[in-house]
Formats: sequence, structure tokens, C-alpha cells
Amino acid sequence: MEAVSRSAVTLDAVARAAGVSRATASRVFTGSSQVSDEAKRAVERAAAELGYVPNRAARSLAAGRSESVGVVVLDPGWNAFQDPSFPRLLQGIGAELSSHGLQMVMFAPQSGADSIRLEQYLAGGHVDGVLLLRLDDHEVLPERLQSRGIPVVLGGRPRNGLDISFVHVDNHAGAKNATQHLIEQGRRRIAHIGAPQLLDLAADRLQGYREALWNAALRCDLVEHAEQSREGGEMAMARLLTRCEDIDAVFAASDAMAIGAMWVMQALGRRIPDDVAIIGFDDSPLAAATQPPLSSVRQPMEDMGREMARLVLSMTALNTHGTLQKILDPTLTVRESTSRPVPVPL
Repeated sequence: MEAVSRSAVTLDAVARAAGVSRATASRVFTGSSQVSDEAKRAVERAAAELGYVPNRAARSLAAGRSESVGVVVLDPGWNAFQDPSFPRLLQGIGAELSSHGLQMVMFAPQSGADSIRLEQYLAGGHVDGVLLLRLDDHEVLPERLQSRGIPVVLGGRPRNGLDISFVHVDNHAGAKNATQHLIEQGRRRIAHIGAPQLLDLAADRLQGYREALWNAALRCDLVEHAEQSREGGEMAMARLLTRCEDIDAVFAASDAMAIGAMWVMQALGRRIPDDVAIIGFDDSPLAAATQPPLSSVRQPMEDMGREMARLVLSMTALNTHGTLQKILDPTLTVRESTSRPVPVPL
């Protein structure tokens, strides 16, 4: 094989060393299927021996792709990095994109003007697709991007009949399973601390809680909504106790709220789980660190991120903008905060 200086290795040099045309070598590095296995192996072997590194920018320009996917957080009031689910979601997105040689670029518009500039940027060919998080009823960016032919996938179920591809965790099923677990433990006065009502997940989790109680012919009106924080859980738990002093179980829509409820109960001398069982949602690292450890509904956030990336990549590869969807099932992680059953009163 012809010796070539590593500092001056070009695509032409790789093609000569592999005994193929420059066009064939180029197709190997752009991932074209119009190359024989023999030629592909020869080019890859020559590139490895010569130390050739493809020019990413030139390759992207030739393929008409940016090799980047945008992740857009649409809710400026959401402190994403304090949400334990968000890093897991990003990890899944990043891992899937990386396995395909793509990179993730994050955006967080703070105003209408930011959204307009972002739309222009995204439509300018800087990304191959867009993953959207925390969409509200009045957000127009998804439809604007789709009208420009940009593949878009939403994290969560869309509202208002928006025709958009999405990946969703079944919050209703997760809440129903958590409440059923409490019922099976012999609990009969089960309260729910819900997320802020403007969030879709709040309605889904409330409905799952109520459905389980309806099926068991149990009271289902012990509900308070609060901010998804420990303080929110504390205040909601205090309000619930003014309505029903003998609550024997709590299903909270986040681990932070469940921890707040747990603190109030323990401050009042209620033993967990002997006197009251508590379940959270998210199965964050905090859940295993409480005393006693907190049972919690685990959302498959890494899987959600991977599926979002897979959908947008498939839409990009197939050059299609049809609506695709994937619904994932959460699982209940049972720990000591619910593990001891109490006898059912006769």
C-alpha cells in the first residue's frame, strides 16, 4: 500500500490506497448503501491504516444533513435540572443519538421573541430533527416547524388534537397500579397529593388514582394539588389532615411531595408504614435515601429519551412526517414505606 503522511491524508489518498474511485470512497463515509461490501471493507481498511478522519462538516454538507438533533425545552418556568427525571431523559436521548454518530443541541427559549429566532435557526438546516419538551396549549412552534418540513417528536402526549409524533409514559397506569398496591395492603383511606393541575400528568395520575378507588368502592375525594416540591407536599398533607385525621395511605405525584408528606406524618408521631403507607412517583435517587425508603413509581425516562431519538431519526431517514407514537409502561418499585400490610377492618 502506498505510504502517505498522516498529516496530509485526503479522501483521494484513501481511494487510491483502497483501489477504488473517489466517489466510491465518499459513499462509504456518507453511509450510502450503494457500495459493495468488498469496496467498503477496502476503504475502511485503507482509512484505518492511513489515519484518515472524515471531514464532518464536508460530509454533512454533501449528505444534506447537519448530524445534529435539537432538544427544545418550551416551559421557561420549569427548572429542568432540579427535576430528577430530566437528566435521565437526556441520557437516553444522548446515548441513542451518539450510537448513530449524531450530537444533541439544547435550546430553552425564554420569550416569544426567542421562539421566533429559534424557529428561524432550526429551519435554517442546523438540525436534522427536533425533540420538544413541556409543550403547553398555546405553543405554535411544533406546527410551524412541521410546516417547514422538519421532523418533530414531542415528549409526552399532545393536547388539543395536535397531530404530532410523540413518546408518552402511561401516567394513568402508573397511578392506578400504585393505588391498587395500597388497597392490596389493606389501606382504606387513601389520599392523593397531585401535581399542579395545569400539567397533563396531574390529570392522568389523578384519574388513575380515582379509578383504582372506584373499582374498590372506596372514598376518592381526599385530593390536594401542590407544587412538586417537599414544601408543596408538606402543605398539601397538612390540608388533607384537616379534612380526614385518620388517613392511612398517601399516593403523591412526585417523590419530593411524598417526602414532604412523610415528614408531616412522622412529625405527628405516625409510624410509616404501620400507621400510614406512602408512595411517590419518579423513583428518583431521593426515594431510596428516605427513612424508611420510599416506594415509588419508576418512569422509564432513559427509554423514553431513546425512543424519542429513534422516532425522529426514523422520520429523518425515511423523509416522512407522518405521525408516529410510542407509549411506555411505568413500574412500581416497592420499598419499606408500604411493605407492611395492615389488617382489614371487619
